Amino acid sequence: MILHICLLYIIFLFGNWIQNTLHLFIPGSVIGMLILFLLLITNVFRISWVDEGANYIINNLAFFFIPVTVGVINYFHLFSGKGFFLIIIVLISTIFVMGGSGVVSQWLIRRKECQHE
Repeated sequence: MILHICLLYIIFLFGNWIQNTLHLFIPGSVIGMLILFLLLITNVFRISWVDEGANYIINNLAFFFIPVTVGVINYFHLFSGKGFFLIIIVLISTIFVMGGSGVVSQWLIRRKECQHE
């Protein structure tokens, strides 16, 4: 499992390196996810190489949000007076993410069912 997490971290660092080297506006973590996706879809990487580590990270995802929450509390003065707008933005973006995830999931399920027929 440690090797799986290390492999995922190396891909993350490579994405950050690409972002910093090319001065892209896309975050390095997103670039790393795209690289991992391309490596998995082209069968350069096997899912078994990262599966256990990825599942461990997902199962413990709540712990990764603790530093972010503390950071928001430290800069609370930046958010004061704009709380209502932030709540609206979070709700709307959550609806978009949930809807988009649902549409993509349904599309993938239908695609998989069509391939098995």
